[in-house]
Amino acid sequence: MRFALDALYLFALVLLSPWLVWRGLRTGRYRNHLGAKLFGRVKVANPERKPVAWFHAVSVGEVHLLGTVVAAFRKRHPDWHIAISSTTDTGLAEAVARFPDCSVFAYPLDFSWACANAIKAVNPAIILLAESEMWPNFLAAAARRNVPVVLFNARQSPRSFKRLKVVAGLARRLLFRHVSLFAAQSQDYAERFQLLGVPAEKIVVTGSVKYDGATGDKDSPKAKELARLIVRNNPIIWVAGSTHAPEEEIVLDVWNKVGAGYPDLVLILVPRHPDRFDEAEGLIKKRNFGCVRRSKIVEPLAEVPQIVLLDTVGELGAAWSLAEIGFVGGTFDGKRGGQSMIEPAGYGVPTLFGPHVWNFRDAANRLIEAGGAIMVKDAAELEVKMLELLADPARLREMGERAKALVQEQQGATARTMDAIDGILALPSSDLRGNGVAPRIV
Repeated sequence: MRFALDALYLFALVLLSPWLVWRGLRTGRYRNHLGAKLFGRVKVANPERKPVAWFHAVSVGEVHLLGTVVAAFRKRHPDWHIAISSTTDTGLAEAVARFPDCSVFAYPLDFSWACANAIKAVNPAIILLAESEMWPNFLAAAARRNVPVVLFNARQSPRSFKRLKVVAGLARRLLFRHVSLFAAQSQDYAERFQLLGVPAEKIVVTGSVKYDGATGDKDSPKAKELARLIVRNNPIIWVAGSTHAPEEEIVLDVWNKVGAGYPDLVLILVPRHPDRFDEAEGLIKKRNFGCVRRSKIVEPLAEVPQIVLLDTVGELGAAWSLAEIGFVGGTFDGKRGGQSMIEPAGYGVPTLFGPHVWNFRDAANRLIEAGGAIMVKDAAELEVKMLELLADPARLREMGERAKALVQEQQGATARTMDAIDGILALPSSDLRGNGVAPRIV
C-alpha cells in the first residue's frame, strides 16, 4: 500500500508543480527544508542517547498548544530529549523561538522513504501528534519500528468525519490501527472516532489543552512591549484575530461604520497567514484608512493610529491582552471552521465570531452559554452587536469576566493528557536509552 500511496503523491506533486512553483516564487513558501520534507533528512542532537519524545504541531497555533504539554512532559520525564516538528515555515520559526533547547525540524512529506528516514534519524520512543495530523505512510513507518503514536487534543470536525465515514474501512486500515491512543478534546469527538471504527479502549476524553494554554497573562514581556509601543490616550482596542479572506474587508467596513460614533476605536488587524499581510495592507490603503504595520514600529508611537496591522508572528496573544472587544476569524467563509476563541477568552476579552465554528464548536457553545461570547450570522449583525456592546461598557466587562471564568473552570486537560500518555509508557523512562526500544502499549 505504501508504494501505491507514493505513486499517488508523486502524481499529485507533478500535477500541482506549476502552481507550487508560482506560489513559492510569489510568497516564499514550499522552498525551505526540502531535504527534510522530501527525503527525511533531519538531525536530532542527542549525544547522551536519551529516550526521545517526538511532538508534531502543524503550524503556529498547534506550536502554541505544545507549550503546556511539553512543559508537563518534561516535568514528569526530565531525562527525556524533546524533538519537535512542524509543517509550515512559520510553525518552525515559532517552535525554534519557544523551544530553543529542543531539536526542531521540518515534518516529512508522506512519502514512505521520507517518513522512514525521519523516524530512523529521530529514533523516538514515542510520537505525539497534535489534534488531527494523521498520515498513512508516517503512521505505518512508526508501526514498523514499534513506536507508539498518541493523537492528543484530538478532534474530528464534522467535515472530516463525513469524508472519513465514506472510507471508514480504509481509514481504519491505514490510520486508526496505527494510533495507540486518541486523547480527545470532547465526548462528541470521542464518539465520532468510535463511529469511524476506533475501539473504545483506545479513546480517552481529556478536554482541550488549549484551555490550559490560555493563561491570560497581561504582564508577559510581549504584552508589555506591545502596550508600550502603541497604547496612548486610552483608546478602545478592537482586535480582529486570525482573519481569512474576506474577513479583513468585512472587519474594515464594520470598523469604519462603527468608528463614526467612536473616534477612539482602534483596530488591531491580525491576518492568520503571513503571506496575506501585504494583501491586508492593500485593502486598508484602498479605503484610505490610517495604518501602521507592527513590524515598522520600533519606538513608541506619539499617538495611536486608526489601524495597526499586526504583521509579526507570535504576538497575537499580546494583542488580545490589550483588547476590550474581539473578533475571531475563520468563522465567516464556511471553509475553515474557525480559529480558537479560547485564547482571547483567557484574557477576559468578550468575543464575537461568525457561524462557522465547527473546529471549536464545544468551546464556542460553552462561551455563548456562559455569556462570554456572541455568535453573529453576517457582517450586518457584527456591526449591530459591536454598537450594542460599545454602548454598554458594563456589559462588556461582565462578558469578559464570564469568558475568563469559563476558561479557568475548564483547565486541567494537560494533566489528564499526561496521565493518558503515561499509561502508554509502560516502562519507566529511566529504562529507555534512546536505542530504538519502544515501550509496550497498554
